[in-house]
Amino acid sequence: MSDAIAALRAHLAPIHDLNMAAAVLEWDQETYMPDGGAEARARQVTTLRRLAHEQFASDDTATLLDAAERADLDASSTDAALVRVTRRDFTQAVKLPTRLVAEMAEAVSHAKRAWQEARATDTFATFAPHLQRVVDLNIEQAECYDYPEQPYDALLDLYEPGMTTAEVATVFADVRTHLVPLVHDLTAAAASADASVLHRHYAPDAQWRFGLEVAEAFGFDMTRGRQDRSAHPFTTNFAVDDVRLTTRIDPQFFSPGFFGTLHEAGHGMYEQGIDAALSGTRLAAGTSLGVHESQSRLWENLVGRSRPFWNHYWPRAQALFPSLADVELDAFYRALNHVAASPIRVEADEVTYNLHIMLRFEIEQGLIGGTMAVDDLPAIWNDRMESYLGIRPESDANGVLQDIHWSLGAIGYFPTYALGNLMSVQLFNQARTDLGDLDAQIGRGAFGALLEWLRTKVHCYGRTRSAAEILHDATGQTLQAQPWLDYIRQKYGALYGIA
Repeated sequence: MSDAIAALRAHLAPIHDLNMAAAVLEWDQETYMPDGGAEARARQVTTLRRLAHEQFASDDTATLLDAAERADLDASSTDAALVRVTRRDFTQAVKLPTRLVAEMAEAVSHAKRAWQEARATDTFATFAPHLQRVVDLNIEQAECYDYPEQPYDALLDLYEPGMTTAEVATVFADVRTHLVPLVHDLTAAAASADASVLHRHYAPDAQWRFGLEVAEAFGFDMTRGRQDRSAHPFTTNFAVDDVRLTTRIDPQFFSPGFFGTLHEAGHGMYEQGIDAALSGTRLAAGTSLGVHESQSRLWENLVGRSRPFWNHYWPRAQALFPSLADVELDAFYRALNHVAASPIRVEADEVTYNLHIMLRFEIEQGLIGGTMAVDDLPAIWNDRMESYLGIRPESDANGVLQDIHWSLGAIGYFPTYALGNLMSVQLFNQARTDLGDLDAQIGRGAFGALLEWLRTKVHCYGRTRSAAEILHDATGQTLQAQPWLDYIRQKYGALYGIA
């Protein structure tokens, strides 16, 4: 390692530690912190985020980066990737005033608590002023950056580097054209189907145990991770060897807790699978949120909702849940894959899920572009939910307040869920080709070969390769909607007996 690279790494390490310390406090805020700690926690997180930003967006970083860029590096090396990624991050960071970084951190700390109260009491007015503050700060942040066509481009780029609003809109339009009539056909065919078995009593402790058993079988390493409860499931990490999952449990609904654990385990295994040599650097993270979501959706849906999976785990499920004693596997499998309009995104089936994301994508563009007002969001949300899915939420808690993301300041994040859905099928199809008997392996509860394939093709690279490079190198394809549409047609056409 050259002296210039060593000096750059030494400079970046404590900055990384400050950000991870802030992440620990933010994780605690969502899991264990008492309500009375909110004011102090907002100040603590703001201090750490401000210090990290000041040290990163400093003349010292610029000097060390310049020296590292003059070093004779192999363009394909990890050191070259570190310099490239750090330069990109630095270029963005210096455009943001420290004041704005601190104000966003403080606003988010308050907004998270306000969102929790608003959702619990079904009062959008409690959250509205905090959301307005978050939107205003996101607009100010977007204006600090360069963007191709519209401010939303700058925010999207934070989560899916290189992707533009126009590109996402084109992909979504392609999906929507085929998906809307497909949803109509499948919901009509499923109208008489009975999914009530999912709403029997499922003991919380048994749900917790079952979810973790499967997550560990998938390959999530509990010696380097843990799971806790939160209002909205999420994954965070403080190091490659310290990855935290959260989920929520409903004793009268099987799906949220179980599939929430599988989904977050997919995120967690990605973080645990990053090359240890990247630890403590800006490369030790997922390359994009779309790729991250491809991992969570792959394990949640393509594995966890598959027939081979349930062929294997059905005896265990019946042993853990007495309410399933009189249920046939066929009936349970059909219930798990029941296609029906749902107001709740995280409870939506695979077919309708992307429509939830498209709705949020449009609203975020409206908020950042100034064509929608925060106070009008409940009505806008309900109208678009009715337009897309034919239903109106009965409450704001199950409507505009259901997701935590806006309270986190994460505007521009939602499109990555749908992009991840598309990528997940492309990756899974290639894994099936390369591994040969993947369905049979899943049917035996053997997930090691699939995880190793993902480790080699996706996880290990961290941020050293872009999303487009990882997808193309793994599959030989660019991002495409057709494989996902083919998967949906094949799986659900067979389930419901339609072409």
